[in-house]
Amino acid sequence: MTQDALINELTAAVERAPQAVELRLHLAELLLQDGQVTEALGHCSAALAQDATNATAVALLQRCSNALTTKADPAPTAAGEGFDWPAAEQQVSHIIEPAFVDSHDRPSALDEADYESVQRSTVRLRDVAGMPEVKKQLELSLLGPISNPEMMKAYKISARGGLLLYGPPGCGKTFLARAISGELGASFLPVGIADVLHRWFGDSERALHEIFETARRNSPCVLFFDEVDALGQRRAALSSQSSLRLVVNTLLAELDSATSSNDGVYVLGATNMPWDVDPALRRPGRFDRMVFVGLPDTDARTEILRSNLRDRPVAGIDLRRLADRTEGLSGADLAHACESATQIALADSLQTGEVRPVGMSDLESALAQIKPSTGPWFDVARNIVEFGNNDGTYDELAKYMRRRKFR
Repeated sequence: MTQDALINELTAAVERAPQAVELRLHLAELLLQDGQVTEALGHCSAALAQDATNATAVALLQRCSNALTTKADPAPTAAGEGFDWPAAEQQVSHIIEPAFVDSHDRPSALDEADYESVQRSTVRLRDVAGMPEVKKQLELSLLGPISNPEMMKAYKISARGGLLLYGPPGCGKTFLARAISGELGASFLPVGIADVLHRWFGDSERALHEIFETARRNSPCVLFFDEVDALGQRRAALSSQSSLRLVVNTLLAELDSATSSNDGVYVLGATNMPWDVDPALRRPGRFDRMVFVGLPDTDARTEILRSNLRDRPVAGIDLRRLADRTEGLSGADLAHACESATQIALADSLQTGEVRPVGMSDLESALAQIKPSTGPWFDVARNIVEFGNNDGTYDELAKYMRRRKFR
């Protein structure tokens, strides 16, 4: 696949899933490398509007700004290491058919060194503040059965298949995945769309296969797919020529116990838009269990605020009071508020020449400027619950929205 074709496919995917931040940033990286700086800048800005603290988006935004200032081709950074192609190759990529490129001259689908990212998580569920219902669901659907194999055998219950964490953006799904890994004492292998999608025809499928092989070699291992809707999009929405269809098919095959051995590999996925995930991915043996992760409760908000203010000069902060008045904000919103409050204190300190700690007034000023970022998500979710829940898939979400008066 040429770079132009991949950009076109990703552009269409972002239009279908505008809240998929990682997918949008992957597109921005390719646009920047292709010299389409203005378009890349627009996607960076859109990503930061959803997640103001996203380090990759900030780095890309800086590179876009530098490119506009210097009118030079920006050098790729760590955010785009998987797509670091020589400039000469980029210039001729549009006139060379990948099928005729010698296999020795093209980059491999996945280098073994790329997966030094297999980690050991030190996070446990006890480190996740609040969320009692989510923890209960995780215990019943995954942790309990795996921890009691004899009980599973007696009831003829299998631990095969995957677990899909879904809910509004910025509410801690990735942190929960790390906590699950810690509870299981398993390796943790996080996977984003940039780890899978490659330029050359067939390399994306090989990359996905190698990711599963890496997880199998490091079992027990939690294999975590972030924004799984970007990788596992509904095939009905993709053209028959789309390479993303092949990626979805490969993912299905790797998850299928009939064709793959995944003993000791616990597959987790996170998505803001489960309704965009191919239905075949949610059949038994695949992502057949779903757990809704909603907005942080009071206890969770208290700890999120504490975590984001840690190691910063603060004075007179009443975390509980702040938590009580921030209902409806996501974890990302709270992080943004702490960052903004710190910037206010920093601006004063630069004027006076003395370090002034962050205080309640700074946080209150910051919060006054922040609106819940998850409103559009709940607007979509409301329609899904009312018109697309015939099989009861989203009953848990429906109860949550009724309880929180979103409906």
